[in-house]
Amino acid sequence: MGDATAAIRPFRPGDAGQVAGLVRRCLHAVNGRDYPPDVIDRMCARFTAERFVELSAVRRVYVADDGRVVGTVSRDGNRVYSLFVDPGAAGRGLGRRLLRHVETLAAREGHAHMETGATVTAHSFYLRLGYRDADTGPGSDYLLRKPLPPAGGAGGQCSR
Repeated sequence: MGDATAAIRPFRPGDAGQVAGLVRRCLHAVNGRDYPPDVIDRMCARFTAERFVELSAVRRVYVADDGRVVGTVSRDGNRVYSLFVDPGAAGRGLGRRLLRHVETLAAREGHAHMETGATVTAHSFYLRLGYRDADTGPGSDYLLRKPLPPAGGAGGQCSR
């Protein structure tokens, strides 16, 4: 479960509780290896169900669904936000699929590159997928950028 068979679809307000729970599990299980508990607690406080509903009004939010939400990503234009995969589904290509999904959509809209902020935990994931450091932000986070192919040549599959 949570692998290449999960459907990527637009977020619905009814997903908010599952998405918030997924993000909190991921922050504790994965990011908790790189950040102290107080930082993880502050991160978790930002990712509430209510906040995801609010964000869905200003960003395009997607979920990976295999009967339950096992991943999420959002974007605003060419900017990637909040890419998380359930820890039990990690390592099966789902994060890569979610990222390619939003890259494909951005390329179709004519964006020349993607940008994202990455934590210490996620930095190597983005580097493996072709992103390069553009800057280092506050708190030892990274700003990364990846060129996109011209529209029509995005190379990724986009599920709707």
